[in-house]
Amino acid sequence: MEKSQAIQDLERLEKSLPVIMDIAKGFGLDFYDMRFEVVPADVLYTFGAYGMPTRFSHWSFGKSFHRLKMSYDYNLSRIYELVINSSPCYAFLLEGNSPIQNELVAAHVLAHCDFFKNNAAFAGTSRFMVESMASSADRIREYEIRHGLDKVESFLDAVMAIQEHIDPHHGTVKDALPPKPKVQPDSAYEDLFSLERDHHSGQEAPSKASKTGTNDEKAKEPNRRLPERPQKDIMLFLMNHSPFLEDWQRDILSIMRDEMLYFWPQMRTKIMNEGWASFWHVRILREMDMNEEDAWEFAKMHAQVVQPSKTSLNPYYLGLKIFEDIDKRWNREKIFEVREIETDQSFLRNYLTKELVDEMDLYVYKKIGNQWQIVEKDWEKVRDEMVNRMTNGGIPVLYVDDGDYNRSGELLIRHAFESAELDIPYLERTLPHFYTLWGKTVNLETIIDGKKILFSFNGEKVQRKYL
Repeated sequence: MEKSQAIQDLERLEKSLPVIMDIAKGFGLDFYDMRFEVVPADVLYTFGAYGMPTRFSHWSFGKSFHRLKMSYDYNLSRIYELVINSSPCYAFLLEGNSPIQNELVAAHVLAHCDFFKNNAAFAGTSRFMVESMASSADRIREYEIRHGLDKVESFLDAVMAIQEHIDPHHGTVKDALPPKPKVQPDSAYEDLFSLERDHHSGQEAPSKASKTGTNDEKAKEPNRRLPERPQKDIMLFLMNHSPFLEDWQRDILSIMRDEMLYFWPQMRTKIMNEGWASFWHVRILREMDMNEEDAWEFAKMHAQVVQPSKTSLNPYYLGLKIFEDIDKRWNREKIFEVREIETDQSFLRNYLTKELVDEMDLYVYKKIGNQWQIVEKDWEKVRDEMVNRMTNGGIPVLYVDDGDYNRSGELLIRHAFESAELDIPYLERTLPHFYTLWGKTVNLETIIDGKKILFSFNGEKVQRKYL
């Protein structure tokens, strides 16, 4: 019986993958052991919405899935692959791709894995988050059973609203910690959680005998400030010092912080990572023995991936152009050095040239009145604007200034204002989530129209006060 086209395509992929990997290694790419799997669109788009195959369930992931899947169904956009920063490295390819498409994607994936393994920003990330997230998902499911789905989901809403406010430089390696049990009674979990919390905070684990004095009691001692200095890692501060949270809630905060620490380097290297993968998939596929039909389809797909946009930055295009320019101006050794030590900010600061800005027709535009207008075309100012927007992964810098504001246990958060104002409607929707996690009035100080203003939420409504 004649084999189906799908089986023939899989057999071709099985033969071509070792060839692609040999070519990649010949170019000097250094990646973890690879695990490729071809999956249906529903599965791939589920992974894309969740960010990981083993992550916990939340309504927002389902919302993302339906948005992504609808774009795919109407042929508006397509996810060709999902690759996971892990060892071994897992890569999921889209069922229905043509053989040459999956071969291009496989070459692209190998470069991503090389980037994960060798870029300095990823040095502290766990390579075992697939297993860790599965364990975390089990724990969250147990909390839903024990405390009720609505209560846990409402708490997750609050945590996810502020999850980007971490300090990625605080210390992120967790591989040395003992594995957490899948299920423990809340009281029995306290000692294990305390050990992990103190591992993150850099403090020595307290003995049971020393637990009579809490952080909140210490905060009320004369002349003692909580925190002693402004703290950027708001998630960690709430986890350690909120007087309101139960142990299971602190555990969820710990889980979400760990996951954000894992995703943070990807936020800081999006342009580099996609540019690096695009740079290499072109060169790897050119070494393949392609017939005319495959060569045409390869060229078409590559052009679609790196097509510039008139309204936004395409990271594939921008990163590719910069890496190609570095390769031309220096040599192959230089691009490996750049891949190892830079993040998007330094990558653009150091290697986005006047010639590239002119060639790609980059500019700064803003909405003035009811129209979008170009407001800057000077190449250095365009570059600096792009660099500035990537500060802190594009997330506004907030820090805890006082955990006993007004000597009443209120929380004071300050915005490190640097010309960019906060989105006020978003701020006012987020303050109640801070309140959920702190349990008392939350205050946030920022600058609007050149004036200091304090936003406060006391559990009932948001208030504003000019300072």
